[in-house]
Amino acid sequence: MTVAVLTGIAFVLVLGVMVGAARPRRSSGVSGFHVAARAVPPWWNGAAITSEFTSAAACLGLAGLIATHGGPMLWYPVGAAAGFVVILALVVAPLRRSGTYTLPDFAEWRLRSVLLRRFATCFVLVIGLTLMVAQFHATGVVVRLLTGLPPWLGWAAVAAAALAVAFAGGRGSVTSVQASQFWLKLVVFLGVGAVCWWMSGTRPLSWFEGTYRAGEHGLGGAGDPSLPGVLTVLVACALGTMGLPHVIVRVYTNSDGRGARRSIVATQAMLAVFCVVPPLYGVLGHVHAPDAAPDEIVLLLPARMLPGAVGELLTGLLAVGAFAAFLATTGGVLVAVGGAVSACMTRARAASFRAAVGVVLIAALALTAVTGPSASVPLVLLGFSLSAATFCPLLVLGIWWRRLTDVGVAAGFALGGGVTTALVICDQVGVKMGALTSHPAPVAVPVAFAGMVMISLATPGRMPRGVGRMMARMHLPEHLASPRIYRSSTPGDRSS
Repeated sequence: MTVAVLTGIAFVLVLGVMVGAARPRRSSGVSGFHVAARAVPPWWNGAAITSEFTSAAACLGLAGLIATHGGPMLWYPVGAAAGFVVILALVVAPLRRSGTYTLPDFAEWRLRSVLLRRFATCFVLVIGLTLMVAQFHATGVVVRLLTGLPPWLGWAAVAAAALAVAFAGGRGSVTSVQASQFWLKLVVFLGVGAVCWWMSGTRPLSWFEGTYRAGEHGLGGAGDPSLPGVLTVLVACALGTMGLPHVIVRVYTNSDGRGARRSIVATQAMLAVFCVVPPLYGVLGHVHAPDAAPDEIVLLLPARMLPGAVGELLTGLLAVGAFAAFLATTGGVLVAVGGAVSACMTRARAASFRAAVGVVLIAALALTAVTGPSASVPLVLLGFSLSAATFCPLLVLGIWWRRLTDVGVAAGFALGGGVTTALVICDQVGVKMGALTSHPAPVAVPVAFAGMVMISLATPGRMPRGVGRMMARMHLPEHLASPRIYRSSTPGDRSS
């Protein structure tokens, strides 16, 4: 089995680097590295978004939660679908017209505050590092479980491949890798799952008739089958999707607003197809691997169901799909966070982007090394919860409410992020306050919205000058309002 797994891992990583280098979209300007020169077709962009969204949580962790906690976990993918509906309805068109490529850029442009931009960049960094640590820990699980090698070898392999792809051409290279690997993941996971299902003769009704583990709840309500637990995940995913740095930048990688909207629609269609994967493995895992840890169930299935050469081959294919998921998500988050950090700290171009990417990657690896092995789903949901409690209020109010002020946004960020962090820490150290500590998103998001609104109303003198022109630019048709110059700390870069 070890040979098949290592061969599969090497294949997908080398393939990813080759695809990224083959179509680098080379550019020394911001539009090339940050948004792939705005030249990505909608269906290709949709595949890339879906690929970075269907991370280790969707491929491994969610299937494990379904296997161990039952039918209520099937609601989790609905939150992602709802999130893209919210983005399509409230964010895509106005954000494109603002002319800002990143969330901190939008904060500075809309509120006329460099300090707010830096504050927002800190939250982008925290959210991005949380998502990357989740991927690295899941990578370690795969390597340790299937090969017996130290987990850090998995981290290093994915990190090296993601760094090579990012250096080759920024967002353009990452987009090529993500889009191609989406189809690879889809074929691998559906194909292996179909073979296992056909060979096992599993009956769907047997899944619902079984018993499930109780009391194994993670951060942000992950794994809680109760109504509050499921609702908190739906809220976090639906509202947090718009604030994920690697997702929101995708509205710029198309040539126009129509293409951006078609990309989101394509993403929803592809997500609907991929959402078959977690229930498929959840049913099989509940029947054939009921004693395994949630993150390990998918990986153990082929060997338990089909001992021998066939099981080893299928396990190697699953390793291919898993590492495709790790590389796609890690690369997307790395480029998005590195771009936000480089634009905040310096006015240089490609050199500063590459330096920021390297620093972010080192920080993620260091955090992975000093933290214990963690389940992927809880960490990802923590990132969604932080995003929902910070950037969701910024985007919704910044786009649709003219009286927002920089002080109000800073207060909302501090309240939303602070409440989420405090409740999670209380839950982890054993200070239980019922649903408050195990389900932070429904508490933190209203607090953040209320804080932004109330502080903004109390500081009307902090409203930026020209807010009427900004609101008109965001809400007029794109051909009348779209800016020709990219608004950021990097001057002189023309958008296409």
